[in-house]
Amino acid sequence: MSIEAPETKIVDSAKVACDGGEGALGHPRVWLAIPEETGFVECGYCDAKYVLRGSKAEAELTAAAK
Repeated sequence: MSIEAPETKIVDSAKVACDGGEGALGHPRVWLAIPEETGFVECGYCDAKYVLRGSKAEAELTAAAK
């Protein structure tokens, strides 16, 4: 059983920045690299999940949504 990430974003770049998205209530900006093997990465601060467009992870996410 897996728990869904609080927020999942489909992105076009394998390098993304995350700051929690809530201004002063967010967290320090961190840069994350999406590994080619998994196609996704999760932020260590806020658990937001970034999925690379066109990856196997995106296909699985799309299939699970149907």
